[in-house]
Amino acid sequence: MKRIYETMFIVSPKLDEEERNAMAEKVRDYIVERVGGTIEKFDRWGIRKLAYRVAKGFSEGDYTVIQFRADPEMVDILERFYGITPDVFRWQTFRREDLEKAEKRASLKAAETVEEPESVETVESVEAAESVEASTESVVEDIADEAVGAETETVEEVKKTEE
Repeated sequence: MKRIYETMFIVSPKLDEEERNAMAEKVRDYIVERVGGTIEKFDRWGIRKLAYRVAKGFSEGDYTVIQFRADPEMVDILERFYGITPDVFRWQTFRREDLEKAEKRASLKAAETVEEPESVETVESVEAAESVEASTESVVEDIADEAVGAETETVEEVKKTEE
């Protein structure tokens, strides 16, 4: 089952704008081709100031956030890719359980709305069954009345023949 993930990575600001864009596209393609994921959201933030100066001497970096769906076993491949790519100096990938739960709730609500017309049909079929039952009862009563009437006639005929 594919899960929803979000990854954020920071690329070196020393690269040209074209090279930074190419790196973001490279990560996007890697997720699709190697990880087997589907991209749902691709957001480039551009160069932003870092909270603190990192060991490589950068005080700013080019941020990119990607939201995607992938199998849990395949996410490690992306992490290894970040580790061997020197231009990406910070990254984090995590599962978005909140989005999965919201999606599940929405699908359950959709399933409930689909079931409601069926419950109306069930009510209608219960009402139809009750009307059939009522008409069956009246037919049974009519048959019983006819049988009693026929029995009375038979008894009267027997009495006449005995006389």
